[in-house]
Amino acid sequence: QVQLVESGGGLVQAGGSLRLSCATSGRSFSSYLMGWFRQAPGKERELVAHISWSGGNTYYADSVKGRFTISRDGAKNMVYLQMNSLKPEDTAVYYCAASFYALNTARKPDYWGQGTQVTVSS
Repeated sequence: QVQLVESGGGLVQAGGSLRLSCATSGRSFSSYLMGWFRQAPGKERELVAHISWSGGNTYYADSVKGRFTISRDGAKNMVYLQMNSLKPEDTAVYYCAASFYALNTARKPDYWGQGTQVTVSS
């Protein structure tokens, strides 16, 4: 019954912006880390950003630092990823994810969604 459902992906020109949304349901994530992974063809799954649901502490991969912003809205049970100054190398399927213990590139998250495609043209 736990579900994470992503939306907001699409095609955008380099330098443009997209806002990804993740609707959560089925449980409370108050003790969880919420984040976004991405996976591009020929590349491994990469942790882009995460945020603690309760405290709002954030982490960003070096590749997106200063360009992406992760946030959450507890009242709406939503997690967002605002992506600015997009580059062609940001092209990937983006997945919303949640883990109780840790979110990192090497570890499979406890929960994740179906993904949403982000394509950045040059």
